[in-house]
Amino acid sequence: MKTFFLGTYQGNVLSCKGSKVQNRTGIKSIFFLLFSIFYSLFSFAQEKDSTQVNQLDNVLVSAIRVTTKTPVTFSNLDKKDIKFRNLGQDIPILMNYLPSVVTTSDAGNGLGYTGIRVRGSDATRVNVTINGIPYNDSESQGTFWVNMPDFASSVESLQLQRGVGTSTNGSGAFGASLNMLTDNYAAKASAEVSSSYGSFNSRKNTVKFSSGLLNDHFELAGRLSTIKSDGYIDRGSSDLKSYFLQGTYVGKTTLIKALVFGGTQKTYQSWNGIDGETLKENRKFNSAGIYTDEFGNTRFYDNETDNYQQDHYQLHWSESISDKWSTNLAFHYTKGKGYFENYKEDADMAEYNLSPVANVTTTDLIRQKWLDNDFYGTTFSVKYKEEKLDVIFGGGWNKYEGDHFGKVIWARYASQSELGDHYYDDFSAKTDGNIFAKANYQFTEKLSFYGDLQYRNVTYKANGAETGLVDDSFNFFNPKAGLNYELDTKNTLYFSYARANREPNRTDYEGGNVKPEKLNDFELGWRFNSERFQLSSNFYYMAYKDQLILTGTLDEVGAPIRSNSEKSYRLGFEVDATIKLSEKFILRPNFTLSDNKNVDLAVAGQNYGTTKIAYSPAVIAGNIIVYSPISNLHLSLLQKYVGEQYMNNVELPEAKLADYFINDLNVSYEIKPKSVFKSILITGLVNNFLDKKYSSNGYMYDIYPYYYPQAGINFLAGLTLKF
Repeated sequence: MKTFFLGTYQGNVLSCKGSKVQNRTGIKSIFFLLFSIFYSLFSFAQEKDSTQVNQLDNVLVSAIRVTTKTPVTFSNLDKKDIKFRNLGQDIPILMNYLPSVVTTSDAGNGLGYTGIRVRGSDATRVNVTINGIPYNDSESQGTFWVNMPDFASSVESLQLQRGVGTSTNGSGAFGASLNMLTDNYAAKASAEVSSSYGSFNSRKNTVKFSSGLLNDHFELAGRLSTIKSDGYIDRGSSDLKSYFLQGTYVGKTTLIKALVFGGTQKTYQSWNGIDGETLKENRKFNSAGIYTDEFGNTRFYDNETDNYQQDHYQLHWSESISDKWSTNLAFHYTKGKGYFENYKEDADMAEYNLSPVANVTTTDLIRQKWLDNDFYGTTFSVKYKEEKLDVIFGGGWNKYEGDHFGKVIWARYASQSELGDHYYDDFSAKTDGNIFAKANYQFTEKLSFYGDLQYRNVTYKANGAETGLVDDSFNFFNPKAGLNYELDTKNTLYFSYARANREPNRTDYEGGNVKPEKLNDFELGWRFNSERFQLSSNFYYMAYKDQLILTGTLDEVGAPIRSNSEKSYRLGFEVDATIKLSEKFILRPNFTLSDNKNVDLAVAGQNYGTTKIAYSPAVIAGNIIVYSPISNLHLSLLQKYVGEQYMNNVELPEAKLADYFINDLNVSYEIKPKSVFKSILITGLVNNFLDKKYSSNGYMYDIYPYYYPQAGINFLAGLTLKF
């Protein structure tokens, strides 16, 4: 439930502290009524021969995805790219080797809480959608992968657009947008069982099935997963469960999908980090839950945990009306509920609405901070395509309602309290509506134009003790345009401009005097494509007005403190290549060189001039070397280098986070028996096999740095049986 900022941390519950829920009666009933209405469409849909079925899943995400015909910088990952390393680690870790990507993990081993940063922009700036449905938390704007464990096992493909990218649903992209498409339907019945085990007692078990197309039109598919790990960090344990269920109707021109997926998680908190001295003496130390008992003994509370359940419901109707027209309509509802629990030593009784007992005004206590939220809405798109013109019109409307409250479940001096009392109750609501129109027009055989206009309206209300009474609204206009020029069959040049605007998040309001952000993104790229060599390279210049930069410090409850930088920019050069040296050797290098600066930065009335933006390394590089000595055997060396970076914006020497270079080894061998099993896949992954001691993240407490150390050499091994 914790928002992850790669440099600053905040619990998902903390991101929206407190609220009294208003009347939401009927939300679920309305949603399931929509399911019933769409189910009735099954009986009216025209049945066609399944051999004529189009890949209508493309319609589902075509409104937000791009191709090489679009002047946008992007990378793709599909199921076959993921399967060899899908051993329980979260999606950000699986994306670690994409250009300009930096990842980290709370527990140090890629399970539990993980986070991602792209071009130096933290997770709140990465717009994430699932089948076109927004996934970012509406208030904190972050993403919580821990709430969807093993979701990679249900992903058909994903696309990471760097920069502003194209118009999409949800909060605007200020660093990147990530859109994921869940499993396509399967024509034939199948089943799959996979298990993995590794260091720190990490294990994953997954069961998948598909009925195949029944009567050439209906498919039911699903997945159940469990993941457990003790974590690299002391007590950094994870206990995760998830499910995925999908019903599909397929016609020649119709695709209807009903999805229900979600998960539960219980993780021991490991987001405090450690100071420099402790890093040298005991890298695995975790201060979460530490307290001194009445006899002066140091102890750790055994349930200093984060607990959350999140369930998603999606209904999609894609229709190919003709060779030129196609549509997609979707409804969605997400229910989230959970809390994190803390042992508080010598807490001020007045802060918890407890009266003094005699002369005692402080007490040890155990508290829970709860978040009970609902997120629902609709998205739609209409696509028109002819020989020279490709037009998409779409949009969406979404509403978030969050109830935030706190409980004291035990106190040494309980005073007048009763079990179940709330010591705060806050409420927040946010609506987000947008419409957009995109067009690709082929001027000549070689030159095409891309245009994209989006209007977005956001309203936000909150009554938190920290935020005060908030009643704010924003109207954003986000134009985008670009040119794509094919020099020849192998070489393409593109140039694009994109404008983005973004509202503050909940924590920003706590600091007061907050302004919305503005971004002008310029991209200039060259793509080369031949049988043995593919290259994507681009320059980018991202000019910000009032960018909300991470200061590297946290507030009293662990939330990241951001402040407006009046003028700042990110200037960079990215290269991503695939080189086929032979039938057995493939190289996939990438690197980013960048300059990320605040201009005339003023902090507390002092002007620091031009400084480096926090958490923005100037060099990021990755490489994958794949060697296949025999059929179905793949040996991969995966390498990642992240340059030094500052954990604040004033270039304090103590705030420098050292660079690091790590190496992983991935081995996979697939056997295809003639009976019983369709496939037997054996996989192994040795992470950081050179045992590099490094920290991928940190924050500042005044002038003192705190770090998040990552695991040394560790392994995961898995077996997948397909029937």
